[in-house]
Formats: sequence, structure tokens, C-alpha cells
Amino acid sequence: MSIDWQSFRLTIELAVVVSAILLIVGLPLASWLAFSRWRWKFFVEAIVALPIVLPPTVLGFYVLVALGSRSPLGQWWQSLTGHTLAFTFTGLVIGSVLYSLPFAVQPFTSSFSSVDRKLLAASATLGGSPLRTFFRVVIPLSVPGLVTGMVLAFAHTMGEFGVVLMIGGNIPGVTRTVSIDIYDQVQASNYAAANATALVLLVLCFAMLATVYGLNRRTSGVWTVGPVK
Repeated sequence: MSIDWQSFRLTIELAVVVSAILLIVGLPLASWLAFSRWRWKFFVEAIVALPIVLPPTVLGFYVLVALGSRSPLGQWWQSLTGHTLAFTFTGLVIGSVLYSLPFAVQPFTSSFSSVDRKLLAASATLGGSPLRTFFRVVIPLSVPGLVTGMVLAFAHTMGEFGVVLMIGGNIPGVTRTVSIDIYDQVQASNYAAANATALVLLVLCFAMLATVYGLNRRTSGVWTVGPVK
């Protein structure tokens, strides 16, 4: 029985990179969703939430096509690097960002929406710019939701299977994540190794989620986790 620690390192690296990107992308997107009064905003909300209900193989297929050598993005990337985005770590990052997007943006949006509008008005009255109000008022009051979103996105990225298999395949040290390693061990009837790897992943994800819900136990309106595929 042995654990492929290389796949764990790759998975953690992927989760860290994806979480960082989702923080950068998710904050302005969630802010817009929380405060915008655009009547067609629900279309954007539906697009953001789509990965929760969409089969991962479907999302993975379309991302794979978008990153392939026949797509404009794939051709542009290939002209720069000499290879396509598909079956690379960078391709995994792109697919994982799209797949984990709602797990970060929805908690962010929920927290931003719960901020008392009177505080925002008071900040504006005192001369605070929208950007200054966002970082000095909205962000500090939304820390529990931000932490929840980041941990959920991190844990979700660590456990994803269908999307990474479609986009990255199974290249050791490049695209072989923990979930794919477990699948390979089961296919090889190496149940002891699969159990050991799955147990480590289970403990890590449970510890992260327990920490988040423990920190938020005194707050109300904690975002409900959608089905994870």
C-alpha cells in the first residue's frame, strides 16, 4: 500500500492557484451581483451557478474544445508556447476556475448582500469613494462569507474528477490529480492504496469544512453548499 504524494502536491498546487484566481475574479463579480440593479442580472447569476448543476463531463468537453488546437484561444496559445492548453496544468487551472466559480462567488455575493445599506450610505456621506467603501466597509463585514467561499472553492477543486479528466487526462506530475489517482487504483484493483489516498483526502476536506462551519456557527445565513460532482 502506497500513496502517490506527487498527485497530492499537484492537487494542492492546483487548488491554491485556482483559489487565488477566484479571489481576484470573484470579488468584483460578486460585488456587481450584490449591488447591481440591472434587470437582466439573473442571466449572469444563472451562468455563474451553471457548473453546480451541469454534468462535469459536459463542462469538461466544452472547455476541452475551447482549449483545443482548432479554437482561436488554442491556436493563439500554441503560437506563443508551441503547444495547446489541453492536457496541461494551465488548462487544468482554466477548467477548474470555471468549475469552482460558483462555490466562491455565491458565498461572496451572499455576504456582500447582507451588509447594511445604511453603512454604505454613511460612508458615501463622509466622502468615501465606492472603492474605499468596498475595502473599508464591505470587505471587513463580509469576512466569514469570504472565508467560506475560499475554503469551499479550495476543497471543491481538490475533489473534482470529471472536468480534470476531460481537460488534463492522466499525465503523472502534470495533470494527474488525487481523484484521478484514486480512480486508477480502483481500476487496477489496488483497493488498499485507493482507500489510503481517499482517506487522506476525506480528512483534509472534512477538516477544512469543519473549520469554516465552526467559525461561522454564531452567524446566520451561512451559504448552503450545492451538490458536488
